[in-house]
Amino acid sequence: MDWVERTARLRQWTRSGTRAPHKPLLFLYALSRFQQDADDELRYSAVEEDLRRLLAEYGPGNRTTPAYPFHHLASDGVWEVRTDRGPGSPGTGVRELRGTSAAGRLAPELRAALRRDPPLLGRMARMLLDLNFPPSLHGELCEAVGLGLEEAGTGPLSAARRQRDRRMREMVLTAYEYQCAFCGYDGRIGTVPVGLEAAHVRWWAFDGPDDVENGLCLCSLHHKLFDKGVLGLDEGRDESRDEGRGGRHHILVSQSFVGRSTAAREHVVALAGRPVIGPQPGVRPVSTAHRSWHTSQVFQGSPRPAMAV
Repeated sequence: MDWVERTARLRQWTRSGTRAPHKPLLFLYALSRFQQDADDELRYSAVEEDLRRLLAEYGPGNRTTPAYPFHHLASDGVWEVRTDRGPGSPGTGVRELRGTSAAGRLAPELRAALRRDPPLLGRMARMLLDLNFPPSLHGELCEAVGLGLEEAGTGPLSAARRQRDRRMREMVLTAYEYQCAFCGYDGRIGTVPVGLEAAHVRWWAFDGPDDVENGLCLCSLHHKLFDKGVLGLDEGRDESRDEGRGGRHHILVSQSFVGRSTAAREHVVALAGRPVIGPQPGVRPVSTAHRSWHTSQVFQGSPRPAMAV
């Protein structure tokens, strides 16, 4: 049994690229707890708040209860649930999970495999991260669940991992003339750009292509905020009628974002309604389909009104 392949094939609710990271988040959390204590059980009532916070921070805008993945992950053969009545989950009802002292942990066969092959944990975790989240979030997500990938190691990579196009970064940075499309930052050390990244609008984990129409050149700060749903793009203009530089799309800033410092106001809040910088003439901007996916699946809440000039 190939556990990495099974990890890649978790059954998730899907429709038109809709994000459903509930099972992967629980699975990452369970792998972390196994890493800390291989014999530990996760009592639902004890981990409910941890799972709820993970779903709120890394899940889509439509909130759901952690009871769903706690119950449904068992159907993938990697997880088991027991109650004070015996094996099996009582269902997705929060009251039942709490009242029956429901507890879950990795399936016995998987626990045995992880004991025999410790680097397997790292390979499975990498698969979950790659298939469900953008690279900009991998490090902080591991911190959030308490997972040490360096301790786990990774070993050989699975063939199930889709290969990225290494030319993506250079193509996108060139298209935007090596400046952040949101703030104009264009720092270099000598001739080498520093702090500039190629952001996927539709995440690579959700079939976002490695091409310029799915990319933005963003500084490190705005890339992270874009992937966390603090920033987004409006969908107002038809790019076919607007081939010049800038002005095609405007920046969205989530009303959910709170920042009281001058830095937060200047570098984030003040972006609301500003036109996106670039791409250069002759390069098509981000496609409507990819902008729509980001708005529905990543952007948090409603946009702030444009700042008065």
